[in-house]
Amino acid sequence: MNDLWTVKYRPQKLEDIVGNGESVNSLVHLVGSGNLPHLVFHGPVNSGKSSTAFALAYELYGEYYENNFTYFNASDFFDQGKRYLVRDKRFVHIIGTDDPKKIYSSVISIFKEVINEFAGMGSLDADYKIIFIDNVESLETGAQHALRRIMEKYTRTCRFILSTTQPSKLIAPLRSRGLELFFTYVPDDALRSFVISVAEKEAISISDDGYDALLYYAGGNVSKALLTLQFAVMNHPGKTITGEILYEEALGDVSKNVTELHNAAIEHDVLKARKLIDTLLIEEGFTGDEVLQQLHSVVVESGRVEGEVAKAICRIADTDAMVIDSANPRIHLEKLVTELY
Repeated sequence: MNDLWTVKYRPQKLEDIVGNGESVNSLVHLVGSGNLPHLVFHGPVNSGKSSTAFALAYELYGEYYENNFTYFNASDFFDQGKRYLVRDKRFVHIIGTDDPKKIYSSVISIFKEVINEFAGMGSLDADYKIIFIDNVESLETGAQHALRRIMEKYTRTCRFILSTTQPSKLIAPLRSRGLELFFTYVPDDALRSFVISVAEKEAISISDDGYDALLYYAGGNVSKALLTLQFAVMNHPGKTITGEILYEEALGDVSKNVTELHNAAIEHDVLKARKLIDTLLIEEGFTGDEVLQQLHSVVVESGRVEGEVAKAICRIADTDAMVIDSANPRIHLEKLVTELY
């Protein structure tokens, strides 16, 4: 119980992946052919993109896959900037300081240097190595063009996997450099079978309405299902996990800062709302979509009159649609809190 189940039950091989059969089958075929191209994974948050990339690396390189597999999160570079760079020990020899105030090069320049260096390193015991860049939509246009050139330069010795929730934000030349594979949430029947197998391995009991509640709340999100179930088991040791228990866990899953953001919207306190949005996006690391999902839950449970709740939900839905195509969710979240009620 000490390990997070999202880590404990992370697929090691492609055959272990739950759902996304078409994309997984394509990868199995590519691995078998020995001709892996650059790849572009796109789909919603927690739809299995990262898990698939790691499973692919294990499939190709075996137990010591990390010797030929490098992971970067683009949002760390461009959302956290120099504060992140000084914390990652891989970049020490490049930036030469642990003080972000003493970094005089731009983040984009450092990004280019980092990717160039890692792509230029030869693989240890394979024909090529893999660099996996998650949240690639966070890259500015200049960084995307630079990445495209690097991909072309090292195509013989390095394969890139780019992962994004917003493929429309990628420049066309970058998208065209890789085979695009779409990921989506897992169907309920597949997720139910997976959860049943986890319950058997963990020797826990789940009632029928418990399974139904978990599947409804998770919405096909395997990570969300595992985390919710694990917290329910931890908070109710030895008990059968029922729908009521899972409902309590779902309510407790909302960040206090989202509740405070809702209160700020009611009070039309824009300054407080801005600080809370910054906290949620930067310090807590939520995406705009995740903030909106939790805000939706708070609104539904707020006890306000039905007409107000309905209008607020419509505005959240409109904001969600705008966030999908935007470069900065903060702008749309700020606008939402000024007009939620």
